[in-house]
Amino acid sequence: MRKNDWLLIVVLLVAAAGIYVAIQYYQKVSTQNAVAVVTVDGVEYGRYPLSEDHTETIRFEDGSYNRFAIQDGYVSMPEASCPDQICVHHSRISRNKETIVCLPDKVVITIENGEDSRIDVLQH
Repeated sequence: MRKNDWLLIVVLLVAAAGIYVAIQYYQKVSTQNAVAVVTVDGVEYGRYPLSEDHTETIRFEDGSYNRFAIQDGYVSMPEASCPDQICVHHSRISRNKETIVCLPDKVVITIENGEDSRIDVLQH
């Protein structure tokens, strides 16, 4: 490889690192005023700020339940009575428009912060 090839590689790596740092900073800033909006069967159940730790259990007439938790700015669903447990195994969420859904109990948790997220795809 020539000297110019190495220079190009270094410039591209520095640019990629800069973009990565900018995205991480933007995501952290955009979640400062975020709230978790919980809906049950399409009806808003509550709005909970991500800045305050909170755990709540939603109980249904048939005995089923969903427990969600807000901790350190992240929302998770650590426990639910649904048979498939997809909502329980979902990763924690904290960014605008991310969701956790429990289809059997019709519970949806969505992050809102009043801003449009510029990132439209994020793969884990």
